[in-house]
Amino acid sequence: MRSTYIPGAGGHLRWIDIPGDGPARVYLHGLGCAGSADFTGIAALSGGRAIVVDLLGHGFSDRPKDFPGTLEAHAETVAAVLDDEGIEDAVLVGHSMGGAIAIVLAAARPDLASRLVLAEPNLRTGGGLYSGAIAAYREEDFVSHGFRTVLAGLEPDYAARMRAADPAILHRSAVSLVRGTTPGTAELFYGLPQPKVMLIGTRSRPYADEPAVRQAGIPVVDVPHAGHHMMRDNPEGFVALVAQGYQNH
Repeated sequence: MRSTYIPGAGGHLRWIDIPGDGPARVYLHGLGCAGSADFTGIAALSGGRAIVVDLLGHGFSDRPKDFPGTLEAHAETVAAVLDDEGIEDAVLVGHSMGGAIAIVLAAARPDLASRLVLAEPNLRTGGGLYSGAIAAYREEDFVSHGFRTVLAGLEPDYAARMRAADPAILHRSAVSLVRGTTPGTAELFYGLPQPKVMLIGTRSRPYADEPAVRQAGIPVVDVPHAGHHMMRDNPEGFVALVAQGYQNH
């Protein structure tokens, strides 16, 4: 595992670099998860160079006390890693919150992203099931007792990932998902010039954002036998469709 110190954030972002040929794929995980847990095996199976990120406050990365945890702040830390590594024109592979971060990153720094493969990204304000529940707390209440309450209600695999997250940064990230961005992530996504594809687990249907994404002319691809945590539910299917989305769209 490698690390990059982000002066503006006051901490080290840690990431795994898997060597390979062709454009780098940059894997961005969801809220309360970690790339090291969710994407290392996926990246190894996919071939090519991969940058597997643990966002600040998640996984093995630092937990800077004053890091705001917004989508924009997370995108800036990922950009700093890519700049330090001299990586341009990467394929951004983002899941859930990581998909929203990929959108913000590609809009702010188009030089860093050649295409996007997004798995059920957050495209609307209000957040999702988990982010909404977390953001409903005040930060101090979430840190003092809400974190334990939320963990107790999660299925074991997700709880194991979230347990490694910093409660304050987790809360700030959830609040950012609920508030959204300006312009919104959906508007940014539809307007991005890079080729892009959205993956949906077949168990996630009906999926509220699918009609608008299709209307915007963005391909939507099913990950069979999978729900929202599709990398765990069907890793082989996810790998195959990441590769297909990368090559054909």
